Amino acid sequence: MKQAIDIIAKIVSGLFYPLFIPTYGMVLFCAYIEQQFPLPWTYWLYVVGVTFLMTALLPFGLIMYQVKRGYIHDVYIERREERGLAYLESAMGFGFWWYFLAYVLHAPVWLNAVGLGGTIAIVGIALINLYWKISAHATGMGGLVGGLLVYAIHYQVMPIGLISGALVLTLLVMYARLWLKAHDDWQVIAGFSWGISCVMAVFGLYHVLG
Repeated sequence: MKQAIDIIAKIVSGLFYPLFIPTYGMVLFCAYIEQQFPLPWTYWLYVVGVTFLMTALLPFGLIMYQVKRGYIHDVYIERREERGLAYLESAMGFGFWWYFLAYVLHAPVWLNAVGLGGTIAIVGIALINLYWKISAHATGMGGLVGGLLVYAIHYQVMPIGLISGALVLTLLVMYARLWLKAHDDWQVIAGFSWGISCVMAVFGLYHVLG
């Protein structure tokens, strides 16, 4: 039984690797928004493709290079002291993604908040990990839930199914990280809280500044 749960936890951790979550979120957003604002499928493919390139492919490629060179020991970067540079490199990719959303795509405020909030969240966990190991998996899931919430607030809708599903997945990811002993309770709680707070705070700031 324990071996089976180990395998499931590893699969969950792999599927919801932090750098993949923005792409999942964008696919989810595009699928949901398409119902209200129909656009050519090539447009959505372009948006998802750029998101994957900037937030997943490029940062993950840099991490794989560092693993191959021996600078870090694994793609999950389990050792706290090895996380700083990889997270800052990822933050650069997220920063380019936010620039794409805001100044190329001219995305709505709520989506800009997701991009900028995600960038701030990664910079934050890079700094936090200098002293304490916070969960990047939980931070990513917090950002996803935050994105769904700001979408709901912006358009004054309540996608209960999407938000509930995201929360269930979040709990599954958090439990997987705990089961694998990658983090303790407070590290995953702090990660989720940090991720959702960054997105919500940026969204609020956008509205305050007009």
